[in-house]
Amino acid sequence: MALQNGYSIDSSPLDESGDTTPLLKKEVVDVDDSVPPQCCSARCNLAIMMFFGFSVVYGLRVNLSVAMVAMVNGTKSQPSLNSSGGHECPVSSHGNGSQTPDQPDGIPLYLWDSLTQGLLLGAFFFGYLVTQIPGGYLAGHFGGSIFLGGGVLGTAALSLLTPLAAQLGPYWLFGLRALEGFGEGVTFPAMMAMWARWAPPLERSRLMTLSGSGANFGAFVALPLTGFICHSLGWPAVFYMFGGAGCIWAVFWFILVSDQPGTHPRISTREKDYIINSIGKGNAFLSALPYLGGWAFSVISGVVADSLLEKELLSVTAVRKIFTITGLLLPAAFLVAVGYSGCSGVLAVTFLTLSSTAGGTSAAGVFINQIDIAPRYAGVLLGITNTFGTIPGVVAPIITGYLTKDQSLAGWRSVFCLSAGISAVGAFIFTLFGSGEVQKWALVEVDQEQAETKRDRFIPT
Repeated sequence: MALQNGYSIDSSPLDESGDTTPLLKKEVVDVDDSVPPQCCSARCNLAIMMFFGFSVVYGLRVNLSVAMVAMVNGTKSQPSLNSSGGHECPVSSHGNGSQTPDQPDGIPLYLWDSLTQGLLLGAFFFGYLVTQIPGGYLAGHFGGSIFLGGGVLGTAALSLLTPLAAQLGPYWLFGLRALEGFGEGVTFPAMMAMWARWAPPLERSRLMTLSGSGANFGAFVALPLTGFICHSLGWPAVFYMFGGAGCIWAVFWFILVSDQPGTHPRISTREKDYIINSIGKGNAFLSALPYLGGWAFSVISGVVADSLLEKELLSVTAVRKIFTITGLLLPAAFLVAVGYSGCSGVLAVTFLTLSSTAGGTSAAGVFINQIDIAPRYAGVLLGITNTFGTIPGVVAPIITGYLTKDQSLAGWRSVFCLSAGISAVGAFIFTLFGSGEVQKWALVEVDQEQAETKRDRFIPT
């Protein structure tokens, strides 16, 4: 039988010379049996569909932060200039004492204080926390397409009810946002479960970063677009338009996408065989500008990471650590710079943009590390890690509100320095304990002995 032109996860413990074999092994090729191109392939189309799906759900996630300004009567509970700490930076001459933008006639405004607004903005993450782990587990067992598509569809459909929930009261809106988080919480674990079946080893980084980068791109588009819609049509139109876009995307998703190559009705035999053979049948179960920079760098980092692995210049562990350190320490440094940028809005936006841009490189590091160490359980692992990663979304508004209660520069400096410190600690821990090796507990019993022979297959890290 002709072998594929590319790489596969080697299943034999020793080569003819008795040396250990690499994880990614170049195989003998036939001229007529080369690796199918990525352009217009089923796996590439899947990545693009995921890209737009995450663009939609992240738009649904962040649009309330902008729409809230239009929903709330800005004359309620404004901070006093004579309060302790005061405003250290001059107020813009364009301000008129009310931060509520003009709304078309008949659009309701609500008298929600700062505490209520903070709770409403954080409500999403209460639901998001709950479904990370079960979402990954269920997606691994029953297929990721139903959970990813259902998560986006559910979030979008609930978003359509936002104006009604706001009219009924903040408790209703809090519950609705929590349910939206509940639905969106399964999407990233489901994505990981699907790529465990779809992504050839040497294309994992670029396929997963392309699909996941839709989150940054969606936020980049949604933030200014939300402001424009609020001003032109009124804030309720934001939730109708974004929710409608999510529902339309879900229709195409369920028509065009399959859980695995073997069940895809339009995939070529050549591509299907390539994906299955390269993954192995045993593993088949298995504010806007900063977001733009993060999206671009996450895509670039995926291509570079795959190139380093393809050329066998570094081990999987080394690649993951390099991109993780870069994606955590550089943003930390820029966050500290934001804290010391004083009253300069230009410097603050510049450093925030650089921080988010540099952070995009971690997409080829710790973000996809779950599929390196345990392909069979990648969805569950992402659910666990994303659960812990979501905790800051719940506590950050509370801590930030406490540290910046006097609206002083020192308070905001503490916020950014604390964020930088957390990022640096994460980089340090991953550097010490991170690995790109398939773990023993992630292998079936018959694979345990083979795993022992694969520990030194690349350049030492």
